[in-house]
Amino acid sequence: MATVGKKGDNHRDGAVRNRSQVFNSHTERWVERDSRTGQFINVKADDKPFKGVRKEK
Repeated sequence: MATVGKKGDNHRDGAVRNRSQVFNSHTERWVERDSRTGQFINVKADDKPFKGVRKEK
């Protein structure tokens, strides 16, 4: 898990671990995925990528 900096800083230090994201071109949404199991965890409601989660190619 990413660490949180100073209180009120409003950003993470580092990336969220054991997760990745991939763009689904059919639905045009970003999908979050567990890197260990490969299961899809979450789908982003808007068209912007998740913050602090690495992108797959």
